[in-house]
Amino acid sequence: MIGNLAKMVFGTPNDRKVKGTRPLVARINALEEQFAALTDQGLIDKTDEFKARVAKGEALDAILPEAFANCREGARRGLGLRAFDVQLMGGIFLHDGNIAEMKTGEGKTLVATFPAYLNALSGKGVHVVTVNDYLAKRDAVWMSKVFAQLGMTCGVVVPFQPEAEKRQAYACDVTYATNNELGFDYLRDNMKGSVAEMVQRGHNFAIVDEVDSILIDEARTPLIISGPSQDRSELYKVLDAYVPLLTPEHYKLDEKSRNATFTEEGNEFLEQRLSADGVLPEGQTLYDPESTTIVHHANQALRAHKLFLRDQHYMIREGEVALIDEFTGRMMKGRRLSDGLHQAIEAKEGVEIQPENVTLASVTFQNYFRLYDRLSGMTGTASTEAEEFAEIYKLGVVEVPTNRGIARIDDHDRVYRTAGEKFAAVIEAIKEAHAKGQPTLVGTTSIEKSEMLSEMLKKDGVPHNVLNARQHEAEAQIVADAGKPGTVTIATNMAGRGTDIQLGGNVEMKVMDALKADPDADPDALRAQIEATHAADKQAVLAAGGLFVLGTERHESRRIDNQLRGRSGRQGDPGRSLFFLSLDDDLMRIFGSERLDKVLSTLGMKEGEAIIHPWVNKSLERAQAKVEGRNFDIRKQLLKFDDVMNDQRKAIFGQRREIMDSDEVGEITADMRHQVIDDLIDDHMPPRSYADQWDADGLKTAIRERVNLNLPIPDWAAEEGVDQDIMRERVTEASDRYMADKAAAFGPETMVQIEKQVLLQQIDQKWRDHLMTLDHLRSVVGFRGYAQRDPLSEYKTEAFQLFEALLDGLRFDVTQRLCQIRPLTEAEREDMLRQMAQQQKAAQADLTMEHDGETQGDQPAPAPSAPPAPVERAASRNPAFDEADPATWGTPSRNDPCPCGSGKKFKHCHGAI
Repeated sequence: MIGNLAKMVFGTPNDRKVKGTRPLVARINALEEQFAALTDQGLIDKTDEFKARVAKGEALDAILPEAFANCREGARRGLGLRAFDVQLMGGIFLHDGNIAEMKTGEGKTLVATFPAYLNALSGKGVHVVTVNDYLAKRDAVWMSKVFAQLGMTCGVVVPFQPEAEKRQAYACDVTYATNNELGFDYLRDNMKGSVAEMVQRGHNFAIVDEVDSILIDEARTPLIISGPSQDRSELYKVLDAYVPLLTPEHYKLDEKSRNATFTEEGNEFLEQRLSADGVLPEGQTLYDPESTTIVHHANQALRAHKLFLRDQHYMIREGEVALIDEFTGRMMKGRRLSDGLHQAIEAKEGVEIQPENVTLASVTFQNYFRLYDRLSGMTGTASTEAEEFAEIYKLGVVEVPTNRGIARIDDHDRVYRTAGEKFAAVIEAIKEAHAKGQPTLVGTTSIEKSEMLSEMLKKDGVPHNVLNARQHEAEAQIVADAGKPGTVTIATNMAGRGTDIQLGGNVEMKVMDALKADPDADPDALRAQIEATHAADKQAVLAAGGLFVLGTERHESRRIDNQLRGRSGRQGDPGRSLFFLSLDDDLMRIFGSERLDKVLSTLGMKEGEAIIHPWVNKSLERAQAKVEGRNFDIRKQLLKFDDVMNDQRKAIFGQRREIMDSDEVGEITADMRHQVIDDLIDDHMPPRSYADQWDADGLKTAIRERVNLNLPIPDWAAEEGVDQDIMRERVTEASDRYMADKAAAFGPETMVQIEKQVLLQQIDQKWRDHLMTLDHLRSVVGFRGYAQRDPLSEYKTEAFQLFEALLDGLRFDVTQRLCQIRPLTEAEREDMLRQMAQQQKAAQADLTMEHDGETQGDQPAPAPSAPPAPVERAASRNPAFDEADPATWGTPSRNDPCPCGSGKKFKHCHGAI
């Protein structure tokens, strides 16, 4: 009561933030006439002027009013759109490093151009992040017209883009890209062999569209670059066959935490079957350390069967298991579940089992986006997650007022006893809206339910469109048509992402379709005709009450419900939203439906009747808030674990970058060699020990193995007055002379390249092994809790010890490799060239025989085929290639053919050393 009274007097914190931008918006508006009077070249000249002022040290905040005024004029000339005051407010909040919550249809795409333009003046580049490739390409093409008017370059990054194009796109002032591609390019850049091969040029400022989807929903999803490991297809199939034989007492299912585990009875049953079938060796139990792999994959098989449902969590497409994003309903192409879970689902569905992968590099979206110097975001639904944005990303959430007031009517939920009663009521509501010409958008939570509802509508003769992961490619067209009179659209939690549902239909899409059908038509006449028809359709829809959003189930997250509801009522349009629920729904069933069922029974509700009351809405929102809170706690805990790896990742990637940037890495390798010598002497001649306790022979052997020097260590140790410091000095001087002679033999420039290649290869190899070890540690460290020890503290301690071991191993391996490399002798070089000539001659003979064989007989000769593999390998070998000398390998990228001529990719051949 007191809080509400205070808000009435002082306003909410959000109101005060919005009010604080009004003087700045007024200054931008005051400059509008001045910038409107400039020529097209005048706008570009202004950009050059702003860049010069920033270069001299003027703050971006000081230039903001002029830059925004210039950008507004550029948008008016390039797109024919004049930004509203609320769009300028959104741009100001984004520049200040906030999340701007703007309702659907308020023009977020245009809003992003203002802070993007301002921050690009520094010359460091700006990334505008979208959720899919279609939106990235569409927004880049559309908004590039604005940036072109201002003399700015605009690029787009998409998957499978040639490296040169991608590098050029990142070099632009403003770059549009998906979150996935940005993360993967970051990882790929940190696996490159030189700075020239890298495509990204830093992380200055990012504007994340659909920020809640990327930084909340996908925060727990790591981006992983991986390579194949050993094939365990048979083990997956064997374990999969046991799961259907299990009875309910064999396992426990916890739907709230989405977990499935074997009970004691289940373990006994599994052990008996595995022993009987010979999978478990005689005398071995599931509790033995040797059974860890079997137990792990048995648990994954159980989860695959009991927790992952076809057409809800995944679908079968072209013989492969394709995951479905539970938040958007989109198919996640190329994504795979880790730890053998994806393989377990493949075994369950009887499709080809792809081998598990070993992680080469990984990063989570949480840690990738925290790399940026400045971060901001846009979405229609962020306020429910404001606490998480503030705590994890240091981002404030500001609700930007709509340009026109919201006229949508949000009805109270209708709760039915059973799913059958609910869907019967849903069909009746759809038919009623369809009959009066009101467009209806129906939200479902899975492909299965959307298709079930589709079948019910077909039986009743109601025409409709279905939008789910199966119709992913047609998304934009279906959504563009969803506002036409009487149209019924069924969607799986993805209603309208990126494409507005405009009442009467989307004029631009109609014009494009008409021009495709008749390319020779006059575009202006066609547009005038379509706009006339559209005006009549829009009036009919307005008269029918606007877009009707009908939800068939509440989602775990309030944001997803709000996204669906927000499709209606854009730009002050009328509309209506209503959710139909039943006690059989997942959310109701898991969170207290028994108590509500008793209440409904007590009230004596008849079949087909619904309970409608604000208390029900509040109760459901509390349940959703509980789930959101629990998910936040999980993400926060996972971030704490990932932060440990992230600190190490930044150290390793930073070291790689220093090595690639440096023209002289001799000091690094010399320090490593000296440290190795120190460690070897300390091991064999411990400090404060007597001469008769030294292991001189062992030290001689170790120096020969690690530093490739055959030194008279025992003789030196026998000398009077020799101690550890003198021994260290002699061995170090001998190793320095040895490496100096080697550098002279190779040549200084060649030696630098050799040192760089060896350093980078060894860092990459050690980091790959380290990632695997950390994965294993993370999977078992949770059990430390049973011993009253904090798993996170244990993980931090052991991860640090493992990282120290990585650095020690790196020093030893780099030193050993560099000390063993030597130039080829003249005889060896002549022998290598002779062998290469013989290989090429044999390859040419093979090619001739292959051609002759194809033209024999009475059949007409087919088109010449590609040469056989040996010819390709011989032809692609670098003549100067020296197995022992990385300097002769050139600088192939990881996916180029290996210069040794093996025919393999470099990363799978000498690049993997």
